[in-house]
Amino acid sequence: MVSVATGTTVEKLEVSAHTIPTDEPESDATLEWDSTTIVVVRVHAGNAVGLGYTYTHDAAARLIEDKLAPAVRGLDLERDLSRAWHELGASLRNVGRPGMGFMALSAVDIALWDLKARLLEQPLVDVLGGVRDDAAIYGSGGFTSYSLERLADQLAGWVAQGIPRVKIKVGRSPDDDPARLDAARVAIGEDTELFVDANGAFDRDDAVAWAQRYADEWSANWFEEPVSSADLAGLRHVRESSPIDVAAGEYAYVPADFRNLLEADAVDCLQIDVTRCGGYTGFLHAAALAEQHGLQVSAHCAPQVSAHVCCAVPHFRHLEYFHDHVRVEQILFDGVLEPVSGALRPDRSRPGHGLELKA
Repeated sequence: MVSVATGTTVEKLEVSAHTIPTDEPESDATLEWDSTTIVVVRVHAGNAVGLGYTYTHDAAARLIEDKLAPAVRGLDLERDLSRAWHELGASLRNVGRPGMGFMALSAVDIALWDLKARLLEQPLVDVLGGVRDDAAIYGSGGFTSYSLERLADQLAGWVAQGIPRVKIKVGRSPDDDPARLDAARVAIGEDTELFVDANGAFDRDDAVAWAQRYADEWSANWFEEPVSSADLAGLRHVRESSPIDVAAGEYAYVPADFRNLLEADAVDCLQIDVTRCGGYTGFLHAAALAEQHGLQVSAHCAPQVSAHVCCAVPHFRHLEYFHDHVRVEQILFDGVLEPVSGALRPDRSRPGHGLELKA
């Protein structure tokens, strides 16, 4: 088995925050925004630089500099990165691990795995233990702030790219949603899967009623966060009453968050966000928990750093090709993957995940 050269240690960690305006104001059922902030980490060792990132407030950059960078400098890359992950997570105890603490850890963990793969001169998918060549994606956007024309154009654009499943936001103004769903179904045709995401906007009874309508009137087959993801009993109630799959997990950070969702029988498919759950180490841990419960996993957002790890999970369903993150990653990085036949295929000719921060 190929290993990192003896004595190879992390020499330097750099962190930067970048705020990119959206191409127009956006909203879902419970939030409005006009920009996206990405915190980028670069770790140096030998002749290689590993890159990781998370989407969060720029305060995470200071957290990384103050709490995680000192622990990462000098880290022996021969060690098991899972052990380092536990130690870094423990250092965040009094900062708060769930939330920004684990988002900061995610960026560092992604960068460390990328660095290790680059030092090995191997694609990250192989270092992680790839079991497939590509990761199926779904187009995601369909913001409640969009006009019907803008909504239809975006969805039709994904279908034209060969993406066979798309998702729109619902629940901000439920009375407006039938017209939006009609426009969506017309734009994508009958053969494309339609997903809906309420971002926790509904109460339990309304969520059940809408789930039936989504299935009956628009043939939707994925209902994301119908109620708050903190309402585990509510998620289970909707799941048991819904004719379509219920999903949640994007706001799960530490392993206990995923365990609680799974033990509550709250979801049909577990969502995992590699930029929130503790990076690749946390993603694989959460995926293992899902496998123990007989569930598939779906990767939430950040498609460019998610594709490799998705290809290392046997019970993977699909990856969210989220409009804002696709745009940010194309602006900031070289080496981005483009959809082919509704999937992202890691480039095995490049070491690591293949991304480089543009000058």
